[in-house]
Amino acid sequence: MAGTFGAAHAQPHSRPVDAVAVTLLLAAPVSLLLVRRSPVVAPLLTGAATALFIALGYPFGPVFLGFAVVMVVTVLRGLRPLAWAVVLGVVVVATLTRFVGHGSVDWQGIGGLLAWTGIVVALGELVRVRRDRAVSYREAAQERRRRQAGEERLRIAQELHDVVAHHMSLINVQAGVALHLADRRPETVEPALQAIKDASKEALGELRSLIDLLRDDDNPAPRSPAPTLEAVGDIVERSAHAGLAVTKIVEGQQRPLPAALELAAYRIVQEAITNVVRHARASRAEVVISYTADTLTVRVDDDGVGGARAGRLDAGNGLRGMHERAASLGGALQVSASPMGGLRVEATLPAEGLR
Repeated sequence: MAGTFGAAHAQPHSRPVDAVAVTLLLAAPVSLLLVRRSPVVAPLLTGAATALFIALGYPFGPVFLGFAVVMVVTVLRGLRPLAWAVVLGVVVVATLTRFVGHGSVDWQGIGGLLAWTGIVVALGELVRVRRDRAVSYREAAQERRRRQAGEERLRIAQELHDVVAHHMSLINVQAGVALHLADRRPETVEPALQAIKDASKEALGELRSLIDLLRDDDNPAPRSPAPTLEAVGDIVERSAHAGLAVTKIVEGQQRPLPAALELAAYRIVQEAITNVVRHARASRAEVVISYTADTLTVRVDDDGVGGARAGRLDAGNGLRGMHERAASLGGALQVSASPMGGLRVEATLPAEGLR
């Protein structure tokens, strides 16, 4: 209203600002009070008041400020066709009554009116586009976080399966040995119990680290480093307690590899040995770790009963997990009959591209 009184002094031929003009100027602020409850009434009321204000010959200028605010809010609330219709209606009414109704066309006035309305429309669309872009960015970021969380949960679930399956299988075998020999050969019970103690202690430590990741209390660091191929020796030792003689062979020049590659190779060996202990009824197994310039190959052979049905094994969680670990690093895993008479599990992982 203050700006309109100032504009009246600069436009002496305009109609003086009176009570009607003040009422029409207040229409836009009042409409903002209605824009939430009546999103259709508010722009119609503001547009009618603005068109009438200009048509009656009141000073041209600040009346568009309230009109612009209401139109922008209307666009942001998703009522774009209504906002465009109101803007067009104000332009038509004002042009016919103010600039053409005097018998001659006031091109300067029409140009100013179109400039004001263009600014209003452009401002509304600009704010809408920026808001939509911000909403899309937030939704994409949330989707990315959900996808990453899902992938992390799958990874942790695979880790839990590998840890529990391996250690619990060894514990089960050792407990059976201890119960079977408790009466006839008591001296053999103590090594079996010691193997159970060691396997359960290591399993609990790894499970505690994984549970800490699930708990996510300010992202605590794991309690122990991720297993590497150096830890395959522990698998060999524990398997010996379970009655499985495992031989470890290293071919090529042994060298440090990325942590993700070492962990995947270790878990594949661990799962393969676990399957031998649980299902193969084998007495011997062989673990071969082969280093070349651009690949790492891990192979596990056994002399059990799995070779005869190598091509029709059920794809349980263990086999699927090994395939997924190899595929996640761009490698491949094959299961076939072993020259030792049992099953062969062989994973080939690219090492050059991961350095």
